[in-house]
Amino acid sequence: MALSLHPLPGGFGAEVNADLTASETQTPSAELADALYRHRLLVFPRQHLNHADLLAAASRFGTVDTDIDRTYAVPGFPGVTTISNIVEDGAHVGIYDGDDEEEWHADNSFKPKLTQATFLYSVITPAAGGETRFADATRAYTDLPTELKERVEGLRAVHSIQQLGALQSQASGGQSSTAAGSLAARPDVEHPLVLTHPVTEARSLLLGSMVISGIVGLDPDASASLLTELLAHTTRSPYVYTHRWRQGDLVVWDNRATLHTASPCDSSRHHRLLYRTSIR
Repeated sequence: MALSLHPLPGGFGAEVNADLTASETQTPSAELADALYRHRLLVFPRQHLNHADLLAAASRFGTVDTDIDRTYAVPGFPGVTTISNIVEDGAHVGIYDGDDEEEWHADNSFKPKLTQATFLYSVITPAAGGETRFADATRAYTDLPTELKERVEGLRAVHSIQQLGALQSQASGGQSSTAAGSLAARPDVEHPLVLTHPVTEARSLLLGSMVISGIVGLDPDASASLLTELLAHTTRSPYVYTHRWRQGDLVVWDNRATLHTASPCDSSRHHRLLYRTSIR
């Protein structure tokens, strides 16, 4: 059965009418992956997934990544991480999804190999706030002025989880799940500023407002100026889709073609709980 796809506002992404737990009507894995790479973002509403279902859904797109932060992993389900703004007995439940806006980023850019795709499933949805915004880094690159494309060609950026944790702590009064997690000691890595997608061959910008410590070969001021210019361009409204979460939403995005950030949510009034997995 062909996928039923409905374009999302924002110029990229699609909502998919499919029950990922209904094995008798499962869409072939190749068709799901093709839809993801064509649209860069897929929303599967009204899902009813347990942890095993989430892993099974992700495995239809590729190999589940089990190299995750053990501090926030769901016991017994390798590859599933808890993300939440809930605090119980003074301790955060999962990676803390706090009251402030998160940095723009691509998942796990501090690893040598970038995550292919991320899956985020909503269990408790806030009545206000907590939206996730996605930027189409592919179309943003395509629309760059020729002069700017020439400037970024061949440049590489340093991605640092240590810097990410330190800046998160500064921005949130000492709280940083990144700094407290099991991946915090990883060494810095380099990635190109412009990625070429291994499947679609489309080019996109790989940026991060906190994780990138600088551009190789540029002095700090020139590096910061260029990164600010590129991020401001990529996160302009023509390239951004804002997802207002509903309980049961599963959102899947091509991590090599998009950036994302969480919107503020008042954790004293609204709880938020999601489960995440990814493919490598």
